[in-house]
Amino acid sequence: MDQTPYRADTHRPLSFSSVSQGSSPMVMKLARTGLWSVCYFAFYFIQQLAELFAPLLLIAGVAWKALPALIGAVSHVSASADPQARDAIANVASAIPTQITIAGHTLTAGGMVWDGILMMGLAAAGATLATLAGRNI
Repeated sequence: MDQTPYRADTHRPLSFSSVSQGSSPMVMKLARTGLWSVCYFAFYFIQQLAELFAPLLLIAGVAWKALPALIGAVSHVSASADPQARDAIANVASAIPTQITIAGHTLTAGGMVWDGILMMGLAAAGATLATLAGRNI
């Protein structure tokens, strides 16, 4: 009687299916980590840009909107002053534009304030999405 142990593998052709199945989850984990890393970078980059430009737009818009009112107040105070000073202040007040067009985009004081507020919202959304992407890495 032959006492050779029975092996099920001996009759099967050589296959690498078990090796490829073992590495597939690792490849998927690396791809998933890579994808979430790119998403995290994009969201964090957008957040940083929005945090940089939001206060600049907001302050510039408020200052632009307040400047004609301040000059108007100065001109009323200087009404009793020298007529030449009054004329100089009136010229400065009339030189402040109500809108500026740059490369086909029209900027206004109210528009810049609104853009600053929207940038703050974009920064908050970027922070939220970056946090979610960071948790999924």
